[in-house]
Amino acid sequence: MVRHADRPLKVPVARRVRGMVTWLMEQPLPVPPERLRRGPFRKEAFGARSTRLTSRLGLLLGVAFGICFATGLLSHLIQHPPWWFRWPSRPVGLYRVTQGVHVATGLASIPLLGAKLWSVYPRLFTWPPARDLRHAAERAGVAALVAGALFQLVSGVLNVSRWYTPMPFFFTTGHYWVAWLTFGALLVHIGVQLPVVRRSVRGRRAGAEAGVERGVERRHVLLGAGIAAGLITLTTVGETVRPLSGVAVLAPRRPRIGPQGLPVNKTALGAGVRESASDPAYTLTVTGPAGPMRLGLEALQALPQHTVVLPIACVEGWSASATWTGVRLRDLVKMAGADPARAHVLVESLQQGGRYGSSTVEPPLTEDPFTLIALRLRGEVLHLDHGYPARLIAPNRPGVLQTKWVARLTVKETR
Repeated sequence: MVRHADRPLKVPVARRVRGMVTWLMEQPLPVPPERLRRGPFRKEAFGARSTRLTSRLGLLLGVAFGICFATGLLSHLIQHPPWWFRWPSRPVGLYRVTQGVHVATGLASIPLLGAKLWSVYPRLFTWPPARDLRHAAERAGVAALVAGALFQLVSGVLNVSRWYTPMPFFFTTGHYWVAWLTFGALLVHIGVQLPVVRRSVRGRRAGAEAGVERGVERRHVLLGAGIAAGLITLTTVGETVRPLSGVAVLAPRRPRIGPQGLPVNKTALGAGVRESASDPAYTLTVTGPAGPMRLGLEALQALPQHTVVLPIACVEGWSASATWTGVRLRDLVKMAGADPARAHVLVESLQQGGRYGSSTVEPPLTEDPFTLIALRLRGEVLHLDHGYPARLIAPNRPGVLQTKWVARLTVKETR
């Protein structure tokens, strides 16, 4: 570049700011007084940990967290669908698989995270605590990652156990947003540590790192963490994989225990609908282009009845298949004067209030012949806790959206 002697070269503002920030981040921070270097901060307070061990544990944990994040995000989109998201009605058991994998990988991550923290916690007490601002920012990111991971696992275990007292927030909202923060911190951490992981996995490490810490060899730590993760999976996944139900001793739910052989999350008493659901004057109101219809229980039973086998798949990870009998939703939509292929149906419960007192059924679920307003379960009249006198049951749908004690159907047809 040619410039005149009396015209200095101008440096772009963005480049100057970036250079100043880089210089500032690399300036050494004051070293704390040596007298503060006590306890875990003293020299050789801990033996060396193998970088290869921490890298391999990190890879396993990263895969488990990645699967758990993807399946959890999918579950959130199904329950709170944005305008661009569409969830198919088939295969009927897809959601039970994705949510089962979500809970299983979350539980299996517990021993992996424990082993990972064991392998790296001496680094929490490095001296000085922060060499420069860049180092301080990196350590703050790791702290956010650890805090987020612990929050996700602890809150997840509390949720599958349905023990919400220790959580002063709505689980779904907190779990969802912290998942994004944790996954973002994980991606940043992977980007920072990727060169170290590559060298460690390929075996290029310092000779002093023998992979042994206090007589525990690296392979033993990995084997122990793997066995623990496998045992947790084996003893819990039976709540959704029926052949393993006999060994699911740690599973918080038993898919066969409950009224009519199915578990119940919310009872009629808990929902405050015992009297209204038991009222002999019950009617189902169906509103659509043809105007409102009111169908009593006898009128619903007089309509063509269909029987399907569908699972109840709960967000807590358990699922169970059952035989349901009732009226096809698409038949009711046609009676309301709408085309099931273009109909959106708001299903409202007798339950007053609550986050799941209603749900929306959209195509292709609306027109699917397996989507029923069910009146019977396993050949018997619905138990009150299972949604008597009528409930929604649809394929490939979370249990919280299978609305019970149905009172109203509002049909809207899109153009």
